[in-house]
Amino acid sequence: MMDTLALKILFMVGFIAAWAIRTPYQKRDKQTKRLAARLVLRERVLFVLIYVGMVILPLIYVFSPWLSPADYHSSLWAGYLGAIFFAISLWLLWRSHHDLGRNWSPTLEIREGHTFVSSGIYQKIRHPMYAAFWLWCVAQALLLPNWVAGLAGMISFGIMYVLRISNEEQMMLQHFGEEYKAYMQRTKRLIPYLF
Repeated sequence: MMDTLALKILFMVGFIAAWAIRTPYQKRDKQTKRLAARLVLRERVLFVLIYVGMVILPLIYVFSPWLSPADYHSSLWAGYLGAIFFAISLWLLWRSHHDLGRNWSPTLEIREGHTFVSSGIYQKIRHPMYAAFWLWCVAQALLLPNWVAGLAGMISFGIMYVLRISNEEQMMLQHFGEEYKAYMQRTKRLIPYLF
């Protein structure tokens, strides 16, 4: 069994690294002009949901005893596996941001000068950033042995993913047409060659 404090520290290292990767892109995003945005209210609700499941509840668990009634004992392998998943998630998050560059937006929208990206990590999968967040959620569940904080990421991100992925792909099809349709046929959404 891995010490709970060690698990919390591993989680926080990954959490801080993820914010460090994303922050420069968020700052750049605020300076970019939008051409068309979709589902603004729905997007805001989904962001709140994600924030609660992947930020607020994990931080409450890490820094307070409030969620301790939902704790369970974790095995050593879960901690190591969680650290590995978080490391892969961080690499994938960085790589997808790097390859998208100025085309990245946290919301469903087409930006001024938006270009279609199918190089780098996007040669292999259409949504590597979503894959990164799925890995983050699995890591969260493995590193935070708490039924509430550990599973909150999977539940909140899962809801967001299900409600958003079809709309995102439809927006890309409308904007990039046959080019995106052909791209969909040669790539998988999250896992190369599988799914």
